[in-house]
Amino acid sequence: MRSVPTWTLVSSGCAPIFLIMGWLVAASLQGPPYDPAAQTISVLAAPGSSGSWVMTAAFIALGFCHLMTAWGLRPAGTAGRMALAAGGVSALAVAMFPVPSSGGSLSHGSVAAVAFALLAAWPVLAARAGIAVPWALRPLPSLGATAVMAAGAAWFLIELHLRGVAGVAERAVTTLQSVWPFVVVLSCLRESPRDGPPS
Repeated sequence: MRSVPTWTLVSSGCAPIFLIMGWLVAASLQGPPYDPAAQTISVLAAPGSSGSWVMTAAFIALGFCHLMTAWGLRPAGTAGRMALAAGGVSALAVAMFPVPSSGGSLSHGSVAAVAFALLAAWPVLAARAGIAVPWALRPLPSLGATAVMAAGAAWFLIELHLRGVAGVAERAVTTLQSVWPFVVVLSCLRESPRDGPPS
């Protein structure tokens, strides 16, 4: 089982920090007109919003974090690493195609949907079998992570359709999607001293 470079702990750990701090700061700059329970975080990056530059920078930072983590996460399955990297590219695309200040956007919605799908699928695609495999890359935890993320994405779509607490649902699923790479890296680094020589 190949080792994970320690810098992936920084790239994976910074992903949720950039995302959460981005929406907190952007929402505070936006002020009372913004409802974090009902409105999505993409609204914060809409052109003309007071905190758009903050949320846009957070999406860009998140994308690069996922790209770096995918590069360094060598023990993971290749398909999973590619999905995580593609999820990072999708986060960059979300920043490039912001939601308009009023109305919807097919390009933004499509890119966001692809990002949700990729970041939900990568854990199960990264799963590996074997005794030396870190626990977060084993089939059962990986499948569980993907199932929870997929359920969270479905919850978000339902709340968006019903005009309910879409903001809450989106924050829950995006937080989980940004934290899971860090969990995987931690499990790899924790178990690497007991692994055999690099394959």
